[in-house]
Amino acid sequence: MNSLATPPIPPHFHEHTRLSPSRSMSGTALSRKRKASPSPDRDDEMTTSPSLSHARLPQTLTPSSRKRVRSNLAGRPLSVDRLLETLDKDSLRSVLKTLCDRNSGLKEEVAQLSPRPSIQSTLQVLRQYHDRLLQSFPLGPNPRSDYAYDRVRPQWHDLLEALTDFTPHFLPPNEQQSSVSLDYLHGVTNIVHDLPEWDNPAYNLAKQNAYEEISRAWAAVIKEASKRGGGIQLQYNGWEEKLRAHNDKSGGRLREAYEALVDALGWLRPAPQPTAQQSIRQQLISNTYATEQPVIRTGNW
Repeated sequence: MNSLATPPIPPHFHEHTRLSPSRSMSGTALSRKRKASPSPDRDDEMTTSPSLSHARLPQTLTPSSRKRVRSNLAGRPLSVDRLLETLDKDSLRSVLKTLCDRNSGLKEEVAQLSPRPSIQSTLQVLRQYHDRLLQSFPLGPNPRSDYAYDRVRPQWHDLLEALTDFTPHFLPPNEQQSSVSLDYLHGVTNIVHDLPEWDNPAYNLAKQNAYEEISRAWAAVIKEASKRGGGIQLQYNGWEEKLRAHNDKSGGRLREAYEALVDALGWLRPAPQPTAQQSIRQQLISNTYATEQPVIRTGNW
């Protein structure tokens, strides 16, 4: 009875029950396999795949990033270019001076290759000589004494020689532009003003000679400038006022230069004033009254 109440399960039910899980699992595996497999027409999907974005690929070193191991590394001297980079101004000047002394032909070549010194650089060098002179003074109550002069004598002579050597470079005919010559003389004259003076009159002759040389240099430049364009260069930048101030500060030692400038600028010379007319009393006494008055005519000519 019980066997008749429970009907048997049909065979096709067993097939569906067995095949359904395997079909779904195979489909899932197939879909996963397709997503992971490379495909030429689905590159965009591969790049956005989470499994590939978080994957760590082995890093390959480029040839440039690899360290080269030097074999037989040994010391060697610097090249001339690198060696010159390490030299300061004084050392470089010493090397050039030694080379020029050993080979006289290099002097002209160095002079041709070197740029022309500017006014600013030249005055800076002269100021450095002057500063070294001031720094050499001994501590004492009287910087004008013979003792002070003996202590600073080397620096004193170095400055005077520098003034003598640099000034002709800025004078005609070596310097063709009068404005450059005038600007240099204006600056170097201020340095001459600052030269120390001494209690011993014999030691002051050097400063007086410096004033005379500067005065002649001013006169030479002014005469040359007056030949160009009617001396128009001298009429601007207040050269008359500047040179007059230099002459006053030097105690009249630049009179030659100032007179040359006045001659070049003829309008500075005071014009001769006409003689004043005699007073009326003198005219009456001399019977010349009204003879110098203008004649006023009326009527017909």
